Amino acid sequence: MPLDPGSLEIRLRRKFGGTRGQSRVVVRQAVDLDDSGRYEADVGAELTNDVVLEELSDAPNGTPAERWNWWVGSLEIAYGGYGQFSIQRYRNR
Repeated sequence: MPLDPGSLEIRLRRKFGGTRGQSRVVVRQAVDLDDSGRYEADVGAELTNDVVLEELSDAPNGTPAERWNWWVGSLEIAYGGYGQFSIQRYRNR
């Protein structure tokens, strides 16, 4: 099932807490990553809500944005070219 931004935002907050701003910026970055086609080309799998949630579950605690940056950092180490998808700032509400 393709990435569903509305559902992903809700599921992120339910699973990891954090603010609406944090979950929204993660969703925006996930959509950008999906649109780029980079993840599917490198990993050979479609980026879905379940993939994002599973990968963020592997992160060592933190907000959705912190977990996202942890995962994107691991993709950067493994494949390169993922730095543009990291989160630098977000509204904290």
